[in-house]
Amino acid sequence: MTAEPAVAPHQAVPEGEEPDEAARQLYLAIIAEGGRIPFADITDTERTALRQLLDIGLLMANRMDRCYTAVSPRSVSDRLGSELRSEATRLLVRAENLPGALDGLTRAYDAMPRPSGRAGGAVYVEGHVHIRQRISQLVSDCRSEVLTAQPGHRPADTLQIALAQDVQLLQRGCSLRTIYQPVAFAEPPAIAYAEEVTRHGSQIRVLDEPFQRLIVFDRSVAVISANDDNSTAAFISDPASLAFLIGGFERDWARADTAEAAAALGHGPARTIPDRVGRLLARGLTQRAVATRLGLSERTVAGHISRLRDRYGAQTLFQLGWLMRGDRDDR
Repeated sequence: MTAEPAVAPHQAVPEGEEPDEAARQLYLAIIAEGGRIPFADITDTERTALRQLLDIGLLMANRMDRCYTAVSPRSVSDRLGSELRSEATRLLVRAENLPGALDGLTRAYDAMPRPSGRAGGAVYVEGHVHIRQRISQLVSDCRSEVLTAQPGHRPADTLQIALAQDVQLLQRGCSLRTIYQPVAFAEPPAIAYAEEVTRHGSQIRVLDEPFQRLIVFDRSVAVISANDDNSTAAFISDPASLAFLIGGFERDWARADTAEAAAALGHGPARTIPDRVGRLLARGLTQRAVATRLGLSERTVAGHISRLRDRYGAQTLFQLGWLMRGDRDDR
């Protein structure tokens, strides 16, 4: 007979775990033998399953008889249930005490100097670093909803910062709605960002029109660019201004396209750049307007138009737009 395996003191079943199939089969085999098994009858392949049953408490070691004996699962369930309820009570008490424990830090955070405002409920912040810091504070303070309109490209480093913040925001139960232009999905980092935040519940739409950059937090603070290079931002809390900005966002959201966002994320038929050029021509836009709308050079757009003319046999832009009217995606 082999010596008794080393038995550690009883420990509660790890969180979220139950006996695996091997442990269940070993327990049932022991029950079939009358509820006991000698130490010497445990094989090397059964050691892991044995350890599970001992840790959970479904087996106990009888050193006097040099065997393991089965314990009623009902008593184990009652004991573990009591332990889990005690742990839940401890966690609830900790959750109740946590705000008080962090009260000093919270007061210091709330007292942190903020940029001074101007008349009309607007605060102007200069410098990209300071703007990102203020936006980060608003994200961490947000409790229900963020609305964003993001025209043009978003740099990869900006997306990396935004991803961490936005995922945490969504995990807290806040909603996030974003409007993009088609050109935003021309780069892999933007697609990767969009896929990750949509996986956590964010909503994305695409609007093939010019619009201004905008972020609105809890419908109480809006952030807009205050100059052409986005190096100064205005943080607006005036109710009338907020209502105007939110109304504009909701109108754009209603007109924006969900199909194009789905296509960009691989959930629908993809629209190529020539397709988008053709749709805009069919709506009566000029070559320059199409280039501006899509963020392309006029030379690139001219190349797409030349190929579309060949495809449709059109001599002029007007004729091409007329011939492509059936391809227009009316929303």
